[in-house]
Amino acid sequence: MEYEHLVHSFGPVYNKDSRILILGSFPSVKSREQNFYYGHPQNRFWKVIAALTGWEGVPVLAEEKRRMLLENGIAVWDVIFSCDIIGSSDSSIKNVTPNPLEEVLERTDIRQIYTNGKTAGRLYEKYIREKTGRECKTLPSTSPANAACSLDKLIRVWGESLGEYLKKQE
Repeated sequence: MEYEHLVHSFGPVYNKDSRILILGSFPSVKSREQNFYYGHPQNRFWKVIAALTGWEGVPVLAEEKRRMLLENGIAVWDVIFSCDIIGSSDSSIKNVTPNPLEEVLERTDIRQIYTNGKTAGRLYEKYIREKTGRECKTLPSTSPANAACSLDKLIRVWGESLGEYLKKQE
């Protein structure tokens, strides 16, 4: 495979009630095909969020996923607006243009920013933190590439971090 220069093809998910912002790095091939976040069937993001919010079942359709996020005060976006990338490989990312997170931060009451995985955390620190002046907490990646981290462990670790903010939604 060769490098492609790609532009993020879909916008953030948020509303004025969003309190948590979860950032990925850049959409995978499957997510780009579906035009929505965490589209790879083995990515555990939707299972983790459903478990933490008490959502009945795991949403399948983009509108169900969007509703689950918004009803629980969760915003989702990616650190990168455009980059050169090979397939879905985060380790291949170069020539980054970051997303303008101010768009979300100015229209919401985001209390905590999280990154889904170390690559997103590193990219946030490198390209965005100085602009926002806000720290982020890096959570273990829900990607199938992070096979060393079980679903139970993801739910536990993510719950320990997001839990206090999710309770404020009740």
